Amino acid sequence: MKNKEHLPIFGIGPFLVVGMAVVAAIAIAVFSYVLHLGTVSGFPAAMLIAIGIALIIAGMIVWFIGAVRSGMDDNIKDNRLKTDGIYAWVRNPMYSGWWILITGISLMWRNIFLIPVIVINWGIMTAVLKATEEKWLHELYGQKYDDYCKCVNRCIPFKRK
Repeated sequence: MKNKEHLPIFGIGPFLVVGMAVVAAIAIAVFSYVLHLGTVSGFPAAMLIAIGIALIIAGMIVWFIGAVRSGMDDNIKDNRLKTDGIYAWVRNPMYSGWWILITGISLMWRNIFLIPVIVINWGIMTAVLKATEEKWLHELYGQKYDDYCKCVNRCIPFKRK
């Protein structure tokens, strides 16, 4: 690893987040406004709204801790692999926070046809992270990063050990 090589401060995040939001927005527009398919009412709707609100709040918290409270910028500038704090629970808290938040927003529309969007956005996030940041981190940190990946999930905050 060369001393001056490090990940960019913003990475691919803005493109990834906007991409996931666009996928969700298109699905919302198509199923809720164009096709008028899949909208539920009554108790199922109330459950989707409640889960959506909880996910929006959880997503904001995960993003905030990862982006503002973690000290990640210093680790990037100093070329140190961040593995403590929220990074001990999820490898990509900023992206995960946005994915959780977009999932919550999608559920708030009370449309069962938006549920596959959650999986599609997870797939987009996983593919992009594997092809970009995870590849870069492996090149920078090698076995240390590989060992970290074995213990900490990519997108959903929980420990595997």
